[in-house]
Order: sequence, then C-alpha cells, then structure tokens
Amino acid sequence: MFSGSQIVAELQGMGITHVVWLPDSTLGQWEEALSSSSAIKLVRVCREGEAWAVAMGLQLGGARPLVMIQCTGLFESGDSLRNAIYDFGIPLFAIVGYRSALIANASDSARTFTEPNLKSWGLDYRLIDSPEKLAELASHYAACRQAQRPGVALIAEGRM
Repeated sequence: MFSGSQIVAELQGMGITHVVWLPDSTLGQWEEALSSSSAIKLVRVCREGEAWAVAMGLQLGGARPLVMIQCTGLFESGDSLRNAIYDFGIPLFAIVGYRSALIANASDSARTFTEPNLKSWGLDYRLIDSPEKLAELASHYAACRQAQRPGVALIAEGRM
C-alpha cells in the first residue's frame, strides 16, 4: 500500500531514530529505503521478542525507536512486550503489519486475532487500511508520545 520512500519520509518527519524490525513479505519491501536512510538506523532482530527489548534499551539511551513487525510476530513476542511496556513502563510505539486485513473473506486466523490481541494488551492502536490514512501514523505517534503511552499503527496487508 505504501512505498519504502513514503514510510521513510513519514518516520523521518516523526523524528524516529531507529527501526527495530523483523520484516515480513509486505513490510520487507521497505528494507532498501530504510537501510539507505541516513536519518534512520535499521536494527534487525532474529525474533520479534527481541525487538521490544532492543527498542526499550534504545529508548532508555535517548533514542526514538520504533518496533516494526507483523501481527504474527506480535503474538510471538507478547511476554517481551509485556515486560517492556508494563513492567518497565516504557511507552514504545510499533508499526504492525496486519496480515490478510485487505482480503475480503480471508480465513487467516491472524486476521481474526490481531485486534482482539491488541485490545487485550490495552494498546492504543490505529488501523491504517487505505493510502489516505498514512498521516494517521504520525498523528497517532505524536498523541501517544505526548501522553507517554505505548501505541501501535496497524498497516493493513493484502490486496485491495
């Protein structure tokens, strides 16, 4: 839905210094633009659970990191997310690829459980499911940062 250069421009405008990620097939298309950005450092992790811990360390060190994973990785990384956000109280922000969200009548269970999972964690999220909603990424990030609360931007994946 968005090109790598569009995402990099948004993240630079938000003041993001690091993207901590494990790409999927959709978000992975942004890798070239992210890795060639001089303003954003791309930090690759082996498991999604590592992303929250790395982002927490970066934020404690004064950086402005963003976690970028797919919804299935969100499921996998719940304990690390809980620890960083609730036990340590670090208001991290993430972009989460929402697998199959744009596929009508998809039977993908990731689609079934993504939003309920975010709600169960008490995470403030915005669904970005059309190109016109890209600006909501920056406004939601700014609101979460102002309120010192964690947040998520769900980027819908699949065909429109």
